[in-house]
Amino acid sequence: MQCDPQLFRQRQQAWYGLNLGRTLLETEVTRLNGILSNLFGYHLLQVGQIGDADLLAGSRITHRMVLGVDVETRGRMCLYARADALPLASDSVDVIVLPHTLEFEADPHQVLREAERVLIPEGHVVIMGFNPWSLWGLWRLFLRRGSYPPWCGNFRGLTRIKDWLALLGFDNIEEQGYFFRPPLQNVRVMQKLSFMENVGARWWPGLAGCYVLLARKRVATLTPIKPSWRRSRLVNTGVVEPTASHMKHD
Repeated sequence: MQCDPQLFRQRQQAWYGLNLGRTLLETEVTRLNGILSNLFGYHLLQVGQIGDADLLAGSRITHRMVLGVDVETRGRMCLYARADALPLASDSVDVIVLPHTLEFEADPHQVLREAERVLIPEGHVVIMGFNPWSLWGLWRLFLRRGSYPPWCGNFRGLTRIKDWLALLGFDNIEEQGYFFRPPLQNVRVMQKLSFMENVGARWWPGLAGCYVLLARKRVATLTPIKPSWRRSRLVNTGVVEPTASHMKHD
């Protein structure tokens, strides 16, 4: 993690309490609700927390776990553990949600490997991230990767995340880009720029400030070899048919 681990959670909560953070959080909850409502199973796991919103409210899965990745969330999270070392059995979770988790982990590859391990075959992972090729990414460069979330995170493009997932045996099912407006705190200006959401989604979807990706864990199946039922021709062995013969007697 690039941010100070002792201050990260406090600063993250403070940012999501600002106008921009609240607006983004509302947008992301809406996006997640639309995706999670179509996913089914017995166990749902959220790794990491953003703001105070219930990100899993739109899911129909009843057994839900929220894993906190920092000590300050220990009091209200169901589980406290590291995102790159999940204390769960392999093939035990139906759906995993990673809400901007990869941006703030030192080893995002290991986080994805752990997600792949604990997911059941045909299980789903939902990943939310900040797009570096957007106004948000440009803003982060101007701030020189400041020490406050989300700007202290390592923004990774959607293409890179999809490549990582493909190497782990995932099939990409759905991807959505959202929040095309610049990251401004002024409420009136943001309201006037709301037209950018529809225009951006239609004309420059790759420049969205954030994205959400849905992928499914692929199941490796063995292809049986079909038996050959072709008729075999009779082979001429060259055996001479027996014929009557005369024997001489002394």
